[in-house]
Amino acid sequence: MHFFCKLNPPRPTFAQDMSAAEQQLMADHASYWREWMDRGHVVVFGLAADPSGAYGIGVVEFPSVEQARAFADGDPTVKAAAGFRLDVHPMPFGAVVAQTTS
Repeated sequence: MHFFCKLNPPRPTFAQDMSAAEQQLMADHASYWREWMDRGHVVVFGLAADPSGAYGIGVVEFPSVEQARAFADGDPTVKAAAGFRLDVHPMPFGAVVAQTTS
């Protein structure tokens, strides 16, 4: 089952004015998502550059909403209790991933 994840930062200007500690937290966050990508659970993730305030997005695949939520709860940004919120939304019709050829 696929899930859409949205990482809501602690403030709209976060992407422009991160402190050194916040930059490290984001590096830890990216490493966490890459690790789960290597395990085959993360389809895609990255930054959405919304003019009103950037935020993170991801599509993940887990057998249940409980497992997707556990993954989200393990994210370093969530565990740090630094004002982030990671929303998890089921995608009832799944995700379509394009296959490319070289």
